[in-house]
Amino acid sequence: MGFYGSTQPIRTELIVSKGYPCEEHTVQTDDGFLLGVQRIPYGRRGPGNDPRPVVFLQHGLLSASTCWITNLANESLGYILADAGFDVWLGNVRGNTYSRKHIKLQPEQHDFWQWSWDEMAYYDLPAMLNYALRQSSQERLSYVGHSQGTLIAFTGFSANPDLAKKVKQFVALGPVAQVGHLEGAVRYLSYITPELEGLFDLFGIDEFLPSSRILKFLGSTLCEEKYTRDICENIFFLICGYDSQNMNVSRIPVYVSHSPAGTSVKNLIHFAQMVKSNRCQKYDYGMIGNFEHYRQLHAPIYNISAMDVPSYLFSSGKDTLADPTDVKYLLSQLPNLKYHEEILHWNHLDFIWAMDANVVLYPHIIKILRN
Repeated sequence: MGFYGSTQPIRTELIVSKGYPCEEHTVQTDDGFLLGVQRIPYGRRGPGNDPRPVVFLQHGLLSASTCWITNLANESLGYILADAGFDVWLGNVRGNTYSRKHIKLQPEQHDFWQWSWDEMAYYDLPAMLNYALRQSSQERLSYVGHSQGTLIAFTGFSANPDLAKKVKQFVALGPVAQVGHLEGAVRYLSYITPELEGLFDLFGIDEFLPSSRILKFLGSTLCEEKYTRDICENIFFLICGYDSQNMNVSRIPVYVSHSPAGTSVKNLIHFAQMVKSNRCQKYDYGMIGNFEHYRQLHAPIYNISAMDVPSYLFSSGKDTLADPTDVKYLLSQLPNLKYHEEILHWNHLDFIWAMDANVVLYPHIIKILRN
């Protein structure tokens, strides 16, 4: 069988160069997408003799698995967990830099991009988690998600009880479900969602902010120069909230070389719809389209309260994507909430890149996972 799409592998040199082992895996979803997944089976001290619990890390919107490993070894959650005795798996959802393959479709085809995070929750999440469990010969795992990685878990676990039973605990960083108070670029797009959708259709644009050589070159060049570095820094803040003190500006060229990693236009529109409706709902196709897809006139709303996985949430005070008001409502919907902490001086990206994350947050995550 021939597979179509990019053959670009996940860059294992990011991991191997720091002295860690790395395995590359390909996971096929039930609808034919081939997802690139990385595994760090153990840390720099070797495999040892003790069992290594599985921890699955899932990136956020427009990101990739590299977000967990782009800082130094003592600053990146992926490496820290491996050294702490965990079997670390790094997921990539459909359409990003490392999951641009399908058994029948090519990225140049319109049908390749006809999905949003609905399909990530329904297809990608169970495919990746079940694969990690089979490969590690374990029955349950812990899940750590950031941003969109929490959204597909809240919805995926609530709609799939069998999958939820395989998750020991769920650590949600910058948790996203209802986004009616989201600020920044996506909110402005929500004001013109129908026009935006029509414009993209008119010009045949299906992919949003893909990873490209030109984008990476321009980004890394601008971010390397002293006089233009502020531009890169402010772009991050515009999207995710302001916090200049916790971002290591010397690492911005590294971040830009891996992000944005791309998604579908349909996924972006789905987020814009949620801002406008202030509901955690499935993709809205319009009344006629909704009846064809769902047999009802309005897009179904996810029942987050049906998710019984023990949940530990960490939010931030300067987050424009996971707004504190939306997070407060989310907390009221979780029946098995074990812990919540708001880190007041952080923004949305600090959970993965903050200079003090290895002091403020990561030791706490390790303690949770060991329990």
